Amino acid sequence: MKVVILAGGLGTRLAEYTKLVPKPMVKVGKYPILIHLINIFSEHGFSEFLIAAGYKSHIIDTYFKKNINSKNKLGKFFKKNKIKIKIIPTGKNSMTGGRLGRLKKYLKKEDFIMTYGDGLSNVDLSALLKFHKKHKKIATVTTVRPPARFGAIFLNKNKIIKFKEKSQMSEGWINGGFFVFNNKIFNYLHDDNTILERKPLQELARKGQMMAFKHFGFWQCMDTVRDKEILEAELKLKKNKIFLK
Repeated sequence: MKVVILAGGLGTRLAEYTKLVPKPMVKVGKYPILIHLINIFSEHGFSEFLIAAGYKSHIIDTYFKKNINSKNKLGKFFKKNKIKIKIIPTGKNSMTGGRLGRLKKYLKKEDFIMTYGDGLSNVDLSALLKFHKKHKKIATVTTVRPPARFGAIFLNKNKIIKFKEKSQMSEGWINGGFFVFNNKIFNYLHDDNTILERKPLQELARKGQMMAFKHFGFWQCMDTVRDKEILEAELKLKKNKIFLK
């Protein structure tokens, strides 16, 4: 199964870093957060990645060309885990749904996993896939319970009945990324301006075609410098295996 990583946003709230590199290439410890993310998937046996690049995509491209076949630690990691990377330019100004829509020809009629290039979690990806296949819906999203500055997801047991992005609610489940989609998702993605988290996911929720996989473990995005500091502190604890060290 292929893994799609959205890695094209501007990352304006991390401007002191993203003036130079795209947000997925901002380092947590020795490596960009994108590498830690690939490590998470490789731990669960995933090896084929489609990177939907945009802003400063050449930096991502150059980084992988330099390291994918190298003899350094990162190159050995790629070789050991048989990592295959395809970096696809999806437009500097494309929205999340637009970026995903541009990958349709690479995904054919298969199910696939999608996540954002700026968040890490110890979510059980094998259990996530099993959950998705059991319920046979168009979409499954991993839901988490972090701070209140994120959008809210309303549940009836495990079925999503309403998806509301960027709410200021202090309680409830929010979008933690780590989606599983079947190919019908592309029927809801119309152009580069499509924002996945708005009309497409809201419509799937109304139709009962989106399920929530509840994750109670570690999850942290990297929207701000403070978020980056939290991730770096977590890395130093040496207890969380999600990081490539």
